[in-house]
Amino acid sequence: MTDSEMETNGDSKPLISQKTFEINTNGAGLYEFTGPVSGWVRDAGISSGLITLFIRHTSASLLIQENADPEVQTDLRAFFDRLVPPSDHPSMSYLRHTYEGSDDMPAHIKAVMMPVSLQIPVSNGSLVLGTWQGIYLFEHRRARHTRRVFAHLSGESAA
Repeated sequence: MTDSEMETNGDSKPLISQKTFEINTNGAGLYEFTGPVSGWVRDAGISSGLITLFIRHTSASLLIQENADPEVQTDLRAFFDRLVPPSDHPSMSYLRHTYEGSDDMPAHIKAVMMPVSLQIPVSNGSLVLGTWQGIYLFEHRRARHTRRVFAHLSGESAA
């Protein structure tokens, strides 16, 4: 359906909403922010559509992951730390970008391996997520950061 068809069919009207979410991190780990995103989608008045989330950083990622058992997040962090150790580890001696700390270049590598954007359908004014799914920012640096995730929601509302 084109925009002009949506405007003339009388059943719905196209809507767009945008927002930046700020997530404060306390070091490496997964930070769930499903609640704030869900609340914003619900309040936006869009009954059917698509949300795109994009992290505006090169040393963190976005994931949809299990939110029932915290061991999943612990195990994911441990796996990626083992897969990509700090730059001062002997196996990483080939790295040249090391002046921002031993966790910086590994954080960039991890961000290349994981998504920096997500798309989630919206139906009946709610995110279409599975029972155990949550939206996470995966912080790859050890220091505290304020991360910004830009959200673009588009769709239609009931007339």
